[in-house]
Amino acid sequence: MRRTRAAAAAVTVSLLATAVTACGGGSADSGGGSNTAPKELTYWASNQGPDITADQATLAPELGKFEQQTGIKVKLEVVPWSDLLNRILAATASGQGPDVLNIGNTWSSSLQATGALLPWNAENFEAIGGRDRFVESAIGSAGASGKDPAAVPLYSMSYALYYNKKMFQEAGVEKPPATWDEMVTVGRRLTKDGKWALGAEGSNLSNNIHQAFVLSKQHGADFFDAAGRPAFDTPANVEAVKQYVDLMAKDKIIAPGNAEYDKNQSLQDFANGKTAMVLWQNAAGSFKAHGMKEGDWGVAPVPVPAGGAPGTGRNTTSMVAGINMAVFKNTDNIDGALKFVKFMTSDEEQKLLNKTYGSIPPVKAAQSDAAFATEDLTVLRNTLATSAAPLPQVPEESQFESAVGTAVKELFADAAAGRPVTAETVRAKLTKAQQQMSN
Repeated sequence: MRRTRAAAAAVTVSLLATAVTACGGGSADSGGGSNTAPKELTYWASNQGPDITADQATLAPELGKFEQQTGIKVKLEVVPWSDLLNRILAATASGQGPDVLNIGNTWSSSLQATGALLPWNAENFEAIGGRDRFVESAIGSAGASGKDPAAVPLYSMSYALYYNKKMFQEAGVEKPPATWDEMVTVGRRLTKDGKWALGAEGSNLSNNIHQAFVLSKQHGADFFDAAGRPAFDTPANVEAVKQYVDLMAKDKIIAPGNAEYDKNQSLQDFANGKTAMVLWQNAAGSFKAHGMKEGDWGVAPVPVPAGGAPGTGRNTTSMVAGINMAVFKNTDNIDGALKFVKFMTSDEEQKLLNKTYGSIPPVKAAQSDAAFATEDLTVLRNTLATSAAPLPQVPEESQFESAVGTAVKELFADAAAGRPVTAETVRAKLTKAQQQMSN
């Protein structure tokens, strides 16, 4: 059986009229002979909506539509982000994975290095309509440079600063902070009466990496040197990580309880008026799901150093975020898997799904829809086009997220407990993380 792990606990939607035994990711032949392609696919989707139930409601009708068009049934499992990478790594090691899956685009090079994913060469791209349908920067975050991509872009995203207009008005703050100095000044005015200026997720390793990466760029640093070797504990990276954790430890504009936040809890606090700002990627759909209405929040670029404006280098404001779609190379239904990827990246599905999730289509033709010209998405689109940088496209990227993300998590725990966060303690955590990379 291809999916054997956590079967009892998994939340699975099966678009099957009758029970089917799925081996190797596809169903057994239905009696048509050895040349008959299996009529079932398994698909691991990442949690894009406010919760798994919402994703099931969004995807089930589309998978039903695909079945009507092709006769291929899709067995869906929506996997929480907290479990997704470990599930995928276990599947690549065992060979017991789904046919098709979503991956965070930052993991592309790491998963590519396992050899478990189908390379997207010219022939495979042609089967889904051609490589030139996609925005090139999105393709650039689908695997190591010089190699065939390990996945196809599905949803494109970038980070922005979301702010609560009512809370800003009540505090007499006229506009969102454009620099980090302004963030601290404005943040102290907004932090009062049990409410806090900025939300964070100190136990969310991926989010920790995304924030640390942007600040590292703004300090003129990188987490890997030109030869691809880890360089985590350089003075500039120490300054970058300390600046982020200091928003709780020193500036006191992030609630200490946020050190334990992990699963989109900062978005709930923002929607409930407990925090005035949050740094997040494509958050509008979650805000609406938690009861906010269009116009309740504003969107601005992530702050930059004093005297700067969003751009490249020291004015980077986001990592190139997004979700990619990959195919396990050992699927016994390669033809069906390619048809499914073609369906999910079709112009029609790209418009529908990206509208639902508040993301940006990486398919060029789909971006012309007026739905992607809103205030929110205009800021995000401009960020992707002018001030976003891809995370390191190195085979060790997933290890990097785990090691440095955990270092930041531990530093937030220190800050929440009132323990000092100094350049020395930050350097020690980053040195430890760097040593873990060579183990």
